[in-house]
Amino acid sequence: MIQIQEPKSPWEIVFMDWVTALPPGGDRSYNACIVLVDRYSKTPMFLPCHKDDTAMDTAIMIWNKAINNTGLFQNIISDRDPKLTSALWTNLHKLFGTKLSFSIAPPQTDGLAEIMIQTLEDMIRRFCDYGLEFKYSDGFTYDSCTLIPALELSYKTSIHSSTGKTPAMLESLWNQRLTYDTLKKDLMDIHPIASIFEIILDKARHHANRCMQDSFKYTKERWDKSQPFDFKIGEFVLVSTLNFNTIKGPKKLKDSFAGPFMIKALHGHSSVQLELTGELMNKHPAFPVSLIKAYSSSDKESFSLRNKPPLEIPSLEEGEEKKVVKVLQERRTRKNKKWNSLYGIKTKVKKRNCYLRKI
Repeated sequence: MIQIQEPKSPWEIVFMDWVTALPPGGDRSYNACIVLVDRYSKTPMFLPCHKDDTAMDTAIMIWNKAINNTGLFQNIISDRDPKLTSALWTNLHKLFGTKLSFSIAPPQTDGLAEIMIQTLEDMIRRFCDYGLEFKYSDGFTYDSCTLIPALELSYKTSIHSSTGKTPAMLESLWNQRLTYDTLKKDLMDIHPIASIFEIILDKARHHANRCMQDSFKYTKERWDKSQPFDFKIGEFVLVSTLNFNTIKGPKKLKDSFAGPFMIKALHGHSSVQLELTGELMNKHPAFPVSLIKAYSSSDKESFSLRNKPPLEIPSLEEGEEKKVVKVLQERRTRKNKKWNSLYGIKTKVKKRNCYLRKI
């Protein structure tokens, strides 16, 4: 990863990228969005655009809608997009004395713009899908471009996990007043359209909080899985089946991990000793930590039928007779050139063909 110079003020170093393949929206049928992220305050800026915009169109849009509010950027970090590598952008940076830094891939930097793109796509996806509960007559729209200003304001006034403060507070030292904070719900004489807007806003607020909690929970689980696991005696883990050739079943369908198995002992920080059962009982119980991973049980609410015992098949008492309704499966064996059914349902003799030979 390339070490990036830390900024001293907001909008000094900016990450820039594009979101494409969005559904057309807005008065000009925008199908893409420019994403600008301030490295200092983590403040985003979403600019709807077209996928086939030229370098001139992109420069004019950033000048009118971004630099007009934030001032001139000192350094822009982005990938090698043809718009940014054009002669126009190169000469503009020379003219203003600014810098344009290119990254071949997100791993070269901290991927701040890429993470913001994922967050933006998730927010648009959630709210557009949530709109199916409302109708156009209620004032709701499926146009993603009309949601972008509200989503940008919502993100700016939400506490960021890395800084512990809102991006708006770090950028301008104050948080914008939101409509939900000043909304009066005890008014009696109110216009019907305003009343519908209040209902939609209240439901959208609760839905957004629930979506953010689910998103944070999912992100934390993904992050915890990628971190080194601190193994302890008595915990359950899964073992990689990469080096096991005696497990039954086709190799293509063999499970990547087997288990769970309980940890019996720890041999330093590099290997553990497990209590193996089943097909792996005769294997050596010591494994390196590179071949094991933490085991997490399934959610009982989401998979409530997993822990239920199988249905018991009632056994027939001796001497009790039952009527055969239908034979579901039948296997035959060939003995003495006869096809005999194992269940006594059918019996068929295969005739031999007689061949005569002239002398």
